[in-house]
Amino acid sequence: MPSSASAGDAWLFEAIGTAWRIDADRPLDESDRSAVAERVERFDLDWSRFRPDSLVSAIAAAGDGGTWKLPDDAAPLLGLYARLHALSRGRVSPLVGASLERLGYDAAYRLRPAGEPLPAPAWEELLDLATDDAGAVRLTTMRPVLLDVGAAGKGHLVDIVGDLLAARGATQTVVDGSGDIRHRGGAGIRIALENPANPSKAVGVVELRDAALCASSPSRRTWGEGLHHIIDAVTGRPVDDVIGTWAIAPTALEADGLATALFLVDPRELEGAFAFAWARMFRDGRLEASANWEGELYR
Repeated sequence: MPSSASAGDAWLFEAIGTAWRIDADRPLDESDRSAVAERVERFDLDWSRFRPDSLVSAIAAAGDGGTWKLPDDAAPLLGLYARLHALSRGRVSPLVGASLERLGYDAAYRLRPAGEPLPAPAWEELLDLATDDAGAVRLTTMRPVLLDVGAAGKGHLVDIVGDLLAARGATQTVVDGSGDIRHRGGAGIRIALENPANPSKAVGVVELRDAALCASSPSRRTWGEGLHHIIDAVTGRPVDDVIGTWAIAPTALEADGLATALFLVDPRELEGAFAFAWARMFRDGRLEASANWEGELYR
């Protein structure tokens, strides 16, 4: 269950290993908070590769593979992965779990590489996704598969939490899952863009209204020289040129996935498939942004 604290009218809590903040147009009572906590717990129980009791861990432990009924939130999440996997020619993949484990980012937080980088297996060699007549998504695996949905999962959960609160009558909310932000209703908010090379400074500012902003940077999870969580699935190696990305999209699911893809794909290719705005920063300090980026960048 999330642990919580209070900051004015905001609800601050820890969940899925990171800090969250929710602001709403009305106080969130215990019933609201319990509903959010239960939904977050269910998402974590399905998708976490750090929990031995999760669905992901069960799939990874199946020596001969099997067929698994996935939760209702799987269709949009894995659907986005399929689109990004195709656009990136396999560089974005939910099959990087074993690659991250090889680099040391495993359930035990060993944080020491266990060998040379491990490319992710080809999607079509390991799993098959199908939707049955009732609309349920079923995953069939041919051998053990360690899924990792870190490239878009937190953004998806931000959307899910916002949807839950909207269904409970909150018409204006800002759900912030440690930098993955979804704004709904009311006046827009101004957000500073943290400099990934120096978190005490900003590289720009943007106004967000009825949309989502997600940021990604290797510095958010790094444990050694050149070791971090943003992996090129084709090589199994962490990326090393781009050091920060920002994506604004209609949903946090898309914004989160696109913020990751911006490390691995030419942004113009992504623009042909998604309606979004973007900015990114390179190791040498260069900043670039899409033509439709409406925020300020301190170049």
